Amino acid sequence: MSNPVGIPRRATFLAAAGVTAAASLTTTGLLATPAAAAPQPLRNDKLKEALRRAHARHRRLRTGRPSANGWQMQKAADADGDVITMPVAGTGLTVRLRTGDAATVLTHVVRRFHYEVDALGRRGEPNPLEGWVAPSAVRDSRSPESNQASGTAVVIRPGSYPPGVRDGFTEGQRLVIRDILADAEGVVRWGGDDRRPYEGLFYLAVPPGDARLARVAAKVRAWNEAPGAGAGALPDVAEPARRRRAARYL
Repeated sequence: MSNPVGIPRRATFLAAAGVTAAASLTTTGLLATPAAAAPQPLRNDKLKEALRRAHARHRRLRTGRPSANGWQMQKAADADGDVITMPVAGTGLTVRLRTGDAATVLTHVVRRFHYEVDALGRRGEPNPLEGWVAPSAVRDSRSPESNQASGTAVVIRPGSYPPGVRDGFTEGQRLVIRDILADAEGVVRWGGDDRRPYEGLFYLAVPPGDARLARVAAKVRAWNEAPGAGAGALPDVAEPARRRRAARYL
């Protein structure tokens, strides 16, 4: 799971990997000259400089402001930070989300919605998914929508399920949504359950470091590796056992 306040492990790894690769080229002689063919020890200065630059890039992205669920808002996406544009497998769509466990769980929600509630990305359909938005677009950091600015929320068809309006789904579709939420074991909340409903909104309902998120993400990853499991398996959501499971997360 990515750290909301530190450098993404991805950036640290790439910095270290670059130094390691340079060391490897030096010691194998690929970069050696006749005058300096012997292996030369690589000083730590280059690694320190790479890490310093990564720290600086990440500081520029941080806002110091948490969204409603406690995750820090990020100023930009696809800028060597925690929020990137990623594909949603099986849909042909992309969405900007926080990397790691957050994205694993939220893309599972989107995929099941696509397969079982209503197919997204039909020809000519504008903006079927919206993930991260700039913090400047957030009017109230206490609102569930603010979680988009931290990359921990996704809105399905922003123009079709406007905030403040209920009953945008049929009873059968709501049954599937309840089953999807049960997959997430309370880690994801549906905006349709909020006092001011926003039925297109799904967001993380746990703060950074919550062990439940890591557990659910690990479960989803295991499903993704197992044929006939997870998104696309098309379970019978009306089955009594599944309805009892879903009722635990109302």
